[in-house]
Amino acid sequence: MNLYIEEAIDMKKIQKTKIICALILLLTAAGCSAESEGGKVQEPGGSITIIDNTGSEAGEPGISIVKIDTYKKLEISDWMDSDMVIVSKENESLEKMRLEELSDSYPRSLYLYNLNTKKYQLLKEEKELNLGGAKLSPDKKNLLYYGSSLGDLSYYVLNLENLKSFGISGESIGSAGSANWADKDTVIGAGYTSGAYYASTEGKITSLEELGPKNVYIVNKIKDTVYYNTADNNTLMALDLSTGKTVSLNLPDVFGLYPAPDENQILVLQYRGAKQILLLCDRDGSNVKTIAEGVELGGVSWSPDQRMIAYSMKGDESGTAVSGLYLYDMLTGKSTRIAVDISNAATCWSPSGEELVYTQWDGKQYNSSIVYLEYSLQK
Repeated sequence: MNLYIEEAIDMKKIQKTKIICALILLLTAAGCSAESEGGKVQEPGGSITIIDNTGSEAGEPGISIVKIDTYKKLEISDWMDSDMVIVSKENESLEKMRLEELSDSYPRSLYLYNLNTKKYQLLKEEKELNLGGAKLSPDKKNLLYYGSSLGDLSYYVLNLENLKSFGISGESIGSAGSANWADKDTVIGAGYTSGAYYASTEGKITSLEELGPKNVYIVNKIKDTVYYNTADNNTLMALDLSTGKTVSLNLPDVFGLYPAPDENQILVLQYRGAKQILLLCDRDGSNVKTIAEGVELGGVSWSPDQRMIAYSMKGDESGTAVSGLYLYDMLTGKSTRIAVDISNAATCWSPSGEELVYTQWDGKQYNSSIVYLEYSLQK
């Protein structure tokens, strides 16, 4: 059983305390002040609604939002440490894109960004290619990222020591259709046309022969098990690499998989008719629990200590579509909406779990915000 669930069971003597969720929108890294008025943060050109649950009953560990720093025209995709983040932004040292559809923009390149000094360190740039979605390997020695202009994505691995990179492609797989870290030295993903592959950080590409030529949609590796589904059978399957046996987890219509930090639980995104469901279960598919249900779900991520689950959701309230960013607390089994009008978001947590990034694409550019959190637990 998860550590936080065990603690929650023993917390019968916890007295109810207030959950305060107030979002304060700060300006971009350039910085100006903003004044709060009537549940909104006023800014030149508009305002953003904030959430304040001051009327919440006591009873659970509290989540307080201290502040939010917002960064325009910036995609924050991962944390190197508490002060340094991995970002993608337009690189004005390169020429603008040649494609007519992108001719108003510069290629996006990858940087390290110091949150304190506001300085950038270039990691990787490519002419005519937007780079983004960068994720650090577990040992933080390599970076997995994608490149795009128009059309399909291409995937790459960058060595952060020598800044040399390679593209994930080869005769055995063609190009990569997806890519995730399997461990500190290996990427796993689906081939563009069929099958699955491994890519070592040294650039060796091999087919995942156990899956054969299946048209794989999702593929991820947790410990000695490969999880996948296919276009023909979208039920989540588990292949035990040590025994070669494959079993069904009896979870149909799966389109997202997110392993917990301890790799003993998983989060699963599932279609269910016109709705989407976020499920929590053990890695063998048992003890299934619904976390959220809405018209659209995304932005799923675990906090490092496995207490919090972040996600964005679009749902219906009295027939009106609403969208927001939520935190699900494993201690209480409850979700708290911490911001409204948030959709198509990606999220990632700082190493301490005290900061949460959410990034949105507005159709023209990425904008990111860092939420600074405080937790309370009174006995």
